Amino acid sequence: MEFKNYYEVLGVERNASQAEIKRAYRKKARKYHPDVSKEADAEEHFKEVGEAYEVLKDPEKRASYDQLGDNWKEGQDFRPPPDWNQGFEFHGGGFTQADASQFSDFFESLFGDGFSAQDPSRGAHANMRGEDSHAKVLIELEDAYLGATRTLTLRHTELGPDGRPQLKNRTLNVRIPKGVHQGQHIRLAGQGGAGFGKGGAGDLYLEIEFRAHGHYRAEGRDVYLDLPLAPWESTLGARVKVPTPDGTVELKIPPDSKSGNKMRLKGRGIPGKPAGDLYVVLQVVLPPADSEQAKALYREMEQKLAFNPRAGLGV
Repeated sequence: MEFKNYYEVLGVERNASQAEIKRAYRKKARKYHPDVSKEADAEEHFKEVGEAYEVLKDPEKRASYDQLGDNWKEGQDFRPPPDWNQGFEFHGGGFTQADASQFSDFFESLFGDGFSAQDPSRGAHANMRGEDSHAKVLIELEDAYLGATRTLTLRHTELGPDGRPQLKNRTLNVRIPKGVHQGQHIRLAGQGGAGFGKGGAGDLYLEIEFRAHGHYRAEGRDVYLDLPLAPWESTLGARVKVPTPDGTVELKIPPDSKSGNKMRLKGRGIPGKPAGDLYVVLQVVLPPADSEQAKALYREMEQKLAFNPRAGLGV
């Protein structure tokens, strides 16, 4: 089944006003009317124009059609999205089931099951649930440990009185629950796109993303910290203070520790059931030789320590 771009059929832009759509329809209808047109396939074009106008003349039907997005191209193979008709109750205003049957399979696949004869004086209406919305929210890693409240400004589209889409700003105060992790989605019921008729609003899904941190990195609920050590601390062992997102702890470094060794602090990762762990990754850091005294100490080490870091290479 081919996708039909009703805007292209009428020769108007997607943001055209209802008045512009009506003028375009009248012009196309006169051009292709079978009684007067000498165009090839005039009758077929006339039906296409009538079908396009049937959808775009009504702001509610137009809004439901616009939910398909603007990525589809005229003639492209198309299948309706799953659950497209669930919760939809379309009623055709001013035409009969017989008239509707003259429309294309594309039209029938989107609206056909819900159309019925209706008193034109009552007007067309639709009961349609609003579209779900998606956004990302940047938080600090510490927010996942303690919880937080963040103010978000979102841009969304609403139909104006003339049926043209309008961008509006909306501000929300969002509570970030304790224990969220990177990539998790928070559902805010009823905060998505507005519904039509008796249809409720869609939901807003917020994807959690952590800001880059100067000390920590997260993988799921586990958190990693690179811990610098002096050579004597890693060699002789030591007790050092270690920062964590929820406070400072004292860590015992065992003797002969090497760079890259990991020490696990169970349950010190992002809270949850179960909580994640905090992994301290040891990094041995050499003191700089930035003074004559420091250089003298390095020369003394060179002379007194029988140390060849390349012994394992056979050289």
